[in-house]
Amino acid sequence: MALISKTTINEVNTRMDAVSIVGDYLRLEKKSGRWWGRCPFHGGGQEKTPSFKVDPDSKMFYCFGCNKGGNIINFVMEMDKLTYPEAIKSLANKIGIEIIYEEGEIEKEQDTIKEDLYELYRRLTITFQHFLNDKSNDSGAALKYIQDRGISEEMIECFKLGYAPGDRDFLLKFLKQKGYSQDFLGRTGLFSAKYKTMPLFSGRLMFPITDRQGKIVAFGGRALPGNLQSDGAEPPKYINSPETEIYKKGQTLFAIDLAKPAMRQSKSVYVAEGYIDVIAMHQAGIINSVAPLGTAFTDEQASWLRRWVEEVNLIFDNDEAGQKAAYKAIITCRKNGLSCRLINTREGLKSEINSREYEKIKDPADILHEFGSQILKKVLKFTINDFEYLISRGKSQFIETSGDVNGAAEFMFPFLEALDSEVDRSDSITRIADIFRIERAAVQKDYFEWKRKDFRDARVASDTRIANDAGGKLDNVQPKLQIRRNAELSLLTFVAVNMELYPEFRAALEIKEIDDRAAKELFVVLEECYKHDENTIDLLLLRIKDDNLRNFVAEHGTSREFKVNPKRFMEDGIKTIKKKRFEKRLVEINAQMRESERTSENIENIDELLAEKLLIDSRIRKLEGRG
Repeated sequence: MALISKTTINEVNTRMDAVSIVGDYLRLEKKSGRWWGRCPFHGGGQEKTPSFKVDPDSKMFYCFGCNKGGNIINFVMEMDKLTYPEAIKSLANKIGIEIIYEEGEIEKEQDTIKEDLYELYRRLTITFQHFLNDKSNDSGAALKYIQDRGISEEMIECFKLGYAPGDRDFLLKFLKQKGYSQDFLGRTGLFSAKYKTMPLFSGRLMFPITDRQGKIVAFGGRALPGNLQSDGAEPPKYINSPETEIYKKGQTLFAIDLAKPAMRQSKSVYVAEGYIDVIAMHQAGIINSVAPLGTAFTDEQASWLRRWVEEVNLIFDNDEAGQKAAYKAIITCRKNGLSCRLINTREGLKSEINSREYEKIKDPADILHEFGSQILKKVLKFTINDFEYLISRGKSQFIETSGDVNGAAEFMFPFLEALDSEVDRSDSITRIADIFRIERAAVQKDYFEWKRKDFRDARVASDTRIANDAGGKLDNVQPKLQIRRNAELSLLTFVAVNMELYPEFRAALEIKEIDDRAAKELFVVLEECYKHDENTIDLLLLRIKDDNLRNFVAEHGTSREFKVNPKRFMEDGIKTIKKKRFEKRLVEINAQMRESERTSENIENIDELLAEKLLIDSRIRKLEGRG
């Protein structure tokens, strides 16, 4: 595979705006010339005080909480789980830079697959939109379903809703006529994994799924009322695209691109169960609304949201499935540092309408259709915090049915464990004891017992995983470098972030003059970069194998002292190391001379040692500017 040219890489490094790129993943605030945010790498960024800094000048990041750091390209690689070339291409596309390869060609076949997938999904979305609006086909049921749910024409267009024809032979024929190969179609997620020519979506209302930048990467398809399978059974209500090269479920949510600006502004988000609910919320003007994608609300999705919001409002159905989903979502939110509230649609409707019609209402789409946008907005103000909600469920599930107060208390333990504050946890234990009328000491004791068991189970699983990763032996794991800041490591770090000075540096200092192991390792990496004509910090960081060393370079490489008169800084650093080495040799010479005089052995070497001492003294005076 052809390599991306160094010209392209250098242009990406030069033109990329570090704050803008990182700001697409999390909120940043400017303080004292630096940009700060909550770290996305440890616990989804749940710390109270931002510890993650971005330096727009060096285009590097560092977290003082988890000690993770690197170049902005490393950041994109980590966040989007990309390889280095993929990250370069992603940034180049975002900035508007043409990707040139070492052979001088633009985009090789293997490297265009993602772009081809994006283009296919874009074109297919337009085709599905056409079928939805074309009354000459079988799309009538799809259009009627949308209209019956009260969805407006504006929302149909905004969310690019469409219809996949019921003819199961259509999609394959259509795409082959467009020139797509069977091999490529097998990678699109549009066909059954088992039956390669069978479309995943047919006779369904289609919901395009976008990534954060608004590119269509997948589909959700809803079966229409009355449509049955060939065996007479009802089909699955929803089918969602499998993961592909452009689609990872955990890294997006339905309507995330539309909701992101409103989430950033309000610092809150509404998480609904399904596509139609989210569309209804947007139609009512509640733009900061998203939904999981055919699965439960995940840690990864919560972690993504934590970059933009502080509070999650859950709006799930009132049935048993909805309550189970709400319980899991609450724990997920708390584990990832998000406060959480639940929308009490039942109470909201009871307050707003003068009939018992609220009992048949299930979700936001029902409210929008039956009562309109204004009522939906008012209902969303009826919230209950997650603790009170779980207490209510604990009572109904355990105490009211069987009088099991211990079961009700244990039902709360995962919530306690997910809290990120010991003060909040202690207060919650007290409240649980008071509400369920149990001794506080008993609740705390049972919680600690539950926690110890949970910890033991997790520890066994973790040890097993580590051993497996190490080939079955824990002692096969390579120990990390012990990083200690000293003159040698500081100097090598400085050169690493000012790589244009390395040729002069290597001419003035040899690796044998370096004692510190981490500094030696960095010297080797710099030499490798020099020999391969790799003159950017991101390429250097990629070559550093030790996490501790890479993070040290990322942290200290953004230091302001490295930016004031850099050539003078390097020259002074080289002098310091050489002087230190000379002084160390003087100590050795003096010791050797004393030993020779004491034992009367190797007396003939004293003259040589004395001559070397005089030479070193002369070199030290020269370094100090005295000779």
